[in-house]
Amino acid sequence: MGIHAYFRSLNELERIYRCPGRFKFEEHSVAAHSWKVVQYAKTLADIEEQHGVSIDWKKLYEITSSHDYGEIFIGDIKTPVKHASIELRNLIQQVEEGMVHNFIDEHIPEEFKTIFRNQLREGKDHTVEGLILEVADKMDQVYEAFAELQRGNTEKEFVKMYRDALVKIKNIQLHCVDYFLREILTDMVNEGTSSPIDIKRITQEALEHGEGA
Repeated sequence: MGIHAYFRSLNELERIYRCPGRFKFEEHSVAAHSWKVVQYAKTLADIEEQHGVSIDWKKLYEITSSHDYGEIFIGDIKTPVKHASIELRNLIQQVEEGMVHNFIDEHIPEEFKTIFRNQLREGKDHTVEGLILEVADKMDQVYEAFAELQRGNTEKEFVKMYRDALVKIKNIQLHCVDYFLREILTDMVNEGTSSPIDIKRITQEALEHGEGA
């Protein structure tokens, strides 16, 4: 079917919802998540550039826009399950990458196979672009959990999502992380003061844990 099969498959991301099996005030599809990650990432990259960091923008857009494409084949696996152990996380990643590679081998024309393998690879690594992707991905987890907590959702999983994502972000050494923690998160916490859930306390606990993590 050629590249048409790839374009057609993108519809699947609109029908896969994040954090399955939990009550949510707002549903978020994987497609919407991917779009938001791109928006976060480009602003984070702008902050890095303001501090003299060189950004490979082509790579950044490729890895951020396609970072969850593999969920077409395996769905959205809850973060606590996915990260229950390093071994399980590696196995899930191997399965996801294997199915993406099989899809490319079966459907993508030969002259585009190398391009697609590069674009649909796991983009999180120790390059500045890979780290920005990690931060942007976790930022969307923060925002999704925050929206639920702000509206009084008492599901403990959202508290864990919010806290774990902040701890992860806190421990990534980038200029944009400093800005996020100092400016953006401060505005977020101030906005959440009307919530029946003590978001400020949860935030402080996460950041204190992040110091020693």
